[in-house]
Amino acid sequence: MRSFEHGYYLETPLSHNLLMAVRALGEFRGRQTLYTEQSPEVLATLRRAAMVQSVESSNRLEGITVEPGRINGLVAKTSKPRDRSEQEVAGYRDVLAAIHVNHERMRLSTRLIRDWHRTLYRYTAERGGGWKTKDNAILEVQAGGRQVVRFRPVSALSTPKFMERLVRLFDDALTGRQAEPLLVIATFIFDFECIHPFADGNGRIGRLLTALLLYHAGYEVGRYISLERVVEESKESYYEALYRSSQKWHDGEHDLRPWWNYFVGMLTAAYKEFEARVGTITSARGAKREMVRRAVANLPARFTIADLRRACPGVSYPTLQRALAGLRKEKKIRCLGRGPDARWERVGD
Repeated sequence: MRSFEHGYYLETPLSHNLLMAVRALGEFRGRQTLYTEQSPEVLATLRRAAMVQSVESSNRLEGITVEPGRINGLVAKTSKPRDRSEQEVAGYRDVLAAIHVNHERMRLSTRLIRDWHRTLYRYTAERGGGWKTKDNAILEVQAGGRQVVRFRPVSALSTPKFMERLVRLFDDALTGRQAEPLLVIATFIFDFECIHPFADGNGRIGRLLTALLLYHAGYEVGRYISLERVVEESKESYYEALYRSSQKWHDGEHDLRPWWNYFVGMLTAAYKEFEARVGTITSARGAKREMVRRAVANLPARFTIADLRRACPGVSYPTLQRALAGLRKEKKIRCLGRGPDARWERVGD
């Protein structure tokens, strides 16, 4: 909220690099329709993989993990949650799936945000959907286990008022068209995290809000490339940007530029990956084969099929085996043992 009050965000100076990056994102957005029309089968493959990666990465960022091999079944709803972690994963899956399907009909409101939080915990014994009732703090665990406060969010008493005002000011900012919508969205997500309105689940709800608001602005890359995975892979920069921009937020003297730069960079990375994948794939079968090849190239020099399965969600075991056989025939990898637990090695590494 502090970033929108009195037009504070409008006074933040922009670098030429940031302006060029925003312009490039507009060009990416213009090309995404072309890819959608040309390669529907390829995009279907990317959608399945992105859904799995998004659900897994967003929860893993909060320390919520599931056993290897369980995530695909949970996302596909062929497996029922069997513990607290899997219950929270299933809740996130439900909200994200609803965003992908119904984003055009979703209007941002505090009620929507609370409904999402309720859905996040729908499979647990905990009742979600309520604002925090106790003050919270964002902590950093240092070496030796010592905890230090990195940021103190808005008090529990002030949270309802702050959230209502944040949504209203965000709507006014978009309607007024005085600023680049991408930066307005980034600012909303940042202020949401500074308010930290829930006792738990704020990071996940913030990433779900990112997906919805980018959809509303016409940026649909999150359907095909997991934005949550991109965040997880750059989590040190993610947390550092939040920390740097949050300093003096309560006083309305903070610097939005570290967070803006991170947000735009994250989205740019997703679009570059999207175009690289779609530009080199010509069929659904080719999409899966290319996914396996990229995974093999990015895994450690020695890996197992289990490692490969985690890196290629949505790709069946027989397809992985065929892809490995092809790479082996091309003498790009070799097998160091026998059976499903055998280790593989890239040739030349």
